[in-house]
Formats: sequence, C-alpha cells, structure tokens
Amino acid sequence: MSQSSAVPAKLPSNQFDHFYRGGNRIGALRHGPGGPMRPEEWIGSVTTRFGEAEQGLSKLSDGTLLKDAIKNDSDAWLGADHVKNFGLSTEILIKLLDPDQRLPVHYHPNKAFAKQHLGLDHGKTEAWIILEAPAGSGVGLGFKEIQNKEDLLKLVRSQDSAALLASLRRSEVSVGDAILVPAGVAHAIDAGIFLLELQEPTDLSALLEWEGFAVDGIKDGHLGLGFETVTDALKLDPLTDSEFESLITRNALTGGALRSILPLKADGYFRAHLAPQAGDFEAGFAIALVLNGSGSVTFANAPAMEITQGDALVIPHAAGNYSISGANVIVCRPPLAELARVAI
Repeated sequence: MSQSSAVPAKLPSNQFDHFYRGGNRIGALRHGPGGPMRPEEWIGSVTTRFGEAEQGLSKLSDGTLLKDAIKNDSDAWLGADHVKNFGLSTEILIKLLDPDQRLPVHYHPNKAFAKQHLGLDHGKTEAWIILEAPAGSGVGLGFKEIQNKEDLLKLVRSQDSAALLASLRRSEVSVGDAILVPAGVAHAIDAGIFLLELQEPTDLSALLEWEGFAVDGIKDGHLGLGFETVTDALKLDPLTDSEFESLITRNALTGGALRSILPLKADGYFRAHLAPQAGDFEAGFAIALVLNGSGSVTFANAPAMEITQGDALVIPHAAGNYSISGANVIVCRPPLAELARVAI
C-alpha cells in the first residue's frame, strides 16, 4: 500500500522562510533545515500561506500533498461524520514556532469577519502550548485598557512599537502552559519562547507594528483590506479578569494521565491531548508530535509504528482506534462538531 493511501505516516519537515528570525530549535527537533529565517513549521498542513498557491502545504514522504491525498479518499482520511460536518477541511493547522525575536503586536479576524470580507469559512482563533521559555519571558494577550480605534491607528501609522507593546496585558509563561488566543485579541510573544500552536486552518494576520521585521506592513499588514477596515476585526475592549484566566492552563504537560491540554473553550476550534507514555484514542484524523522518549503506536487497522522524539505523525480515521506507549506525545485533533457549529 503506498503512503499516499490513508495509512498512518511520519511527515517530512515543512519549514520555510518567514518575516521574523528563528527556526534552529525546529531544525534540531524535526531534522529540518533550521534557521535563521525559518521560525515556523506547518505540520500536517492543508492550508497555504496567505496569497500563495502551494507554500505551506505538507507533503507525505513520497511527495504527495496531504491535501490531495485527503481529497482523493476523504472518508478514509477524515471519517464520514467529519466529512458530513466539515467537508474536506481538516479544521486544524498545527505549527511549531521558534522566534529568535519578539513577534510583533498583531491579531487575527474571527469567522464572521473572514466570511464577510474575505469569503472564507474560518477565522484564526489559535492556542499556544509552551515547550521552552527563558526565565521571565512572557506573552501579551489583549489590551490593558479600552482602546479608541482612531488613536490606535495613529500609533500604527507612526509605528510606535513601544506604546503598542505597552498597551498589552502581559503574562509570564513557563514550560507546559497552554494559552487560548481568541480571534480579535491583540497579542505578542517574547523572543526565545518555543511553542506548538494549534489554530483554525487559515493564514490571516493583521499587523499593528512591523518595524525591525522583514515585512512591508504598509503593503502586507492588513490582508489587503486597508487598516481602517481590518481594525474592525480587533477587540478594543480588554479581557475581564475571569476571561483572561479562562484562557490559560498552567503546567499542562506535567502529570501521568492522558488528558486535555488546552482550556475548555478551545474544543469548538481544535483539541490537544497529552499521552504521557501511554494513551488510548478513538478513530479519527489527528496530527501527533513526539515531544520526547521513544515508543510505539499500535493501530486497530494498520501496522504498528515505532516513534521517537521529533517525529510528527498524520493519523487517518481509517487506521481505527490506536494506543500510544513509551513516549510523550501531543495528539492534535479537529474540534467537536457540536461546539464548532456555535464557535465564532
């Protein structure tokens, strides 16, 4: 059976150039090219970069695009119920992010804005699972105070990075923290934080700053909509304390039982579970990353697979129920259909 059929497979590295520095830790983990300007890997991706025809798409080891393999046998890859609910979309995009410089203050539109202005079915709610973090490093998540749109646009036009960064509510992070970032919430990530990201399957980012980054923000910072329009996708009110706290789970990678990693609110967008050396999963499309250790995955309907640190797996529905043993693995899966229907 060829690897373009719906069988579990290890995915080749899918790093590529981006506008910020980084990528060496991805290269070390995933046996890819590393940096200095490849700070992201898109894992199991059927999503292209914004405005691109193919860049961003993952390939199987025989060179077949995963997107094409799924299109050719969607029920086997995704399951009939998934196809009924979501069509050919996997509903998830998984990334490794390894920034050597602070990510700029930016945000992403929600589903309604993306549908109205870009004709897309998804926005870009995302979540971060912290794999490494320098002491004292952190993220900005939402504004500290209510923002006035016109005043904010003045800061964007003048590229007052210090004021834009200072406007965010900051939270220090540690290894194992998981943070849900709702669409519309402004955010930034400190240099040196290494993370696994789950998100809706789009590449929609609007920039509030870009000085010092290899990007033309005036041209490419507003999704082709202009800053006046794209800023309507930005949440100008701060998160309440309870909202902020509900978006963060601490120490999600510690402990010995199979468990969900992300905050509960994520389930309408994507799911991530940690299998700490053991875990049983029901049949379904999944992308898995081996954090450390070596072990195996046994499948009801496919040959067993040996796994080790840095392996990234794509698991089709047709493989049936599966069990992971001997390695610490994050298993990323599509949202729960009943919750996805009401996710904004």
